[in-house]
Amino acid sequence: MAVDPKLLELLVCPLTKTPLRFEQAKGELVSDAAGLAFPIRDGVPVMIVSEARSLEEAERRK
Repeated sequence: MAVDPKLLELLVCPLTKTPLRFEQAKGELVSDAAGLAFPIRDGVPVMIVSEARSLEEAERRK
């Protein structure tokens, strides 16, 4: 599954308003600033904080 690069340019974390990075292996959009990973379901990013997964310390990029 791939995310359209133009869509990725437009999407930001709903909490921090910072850019997201795409983790293709997990099918998630990651907010390093918030420490959250937002799922992509059926090709649609789910940008709801309560649906996001908290990142483990090792998953966070500095």
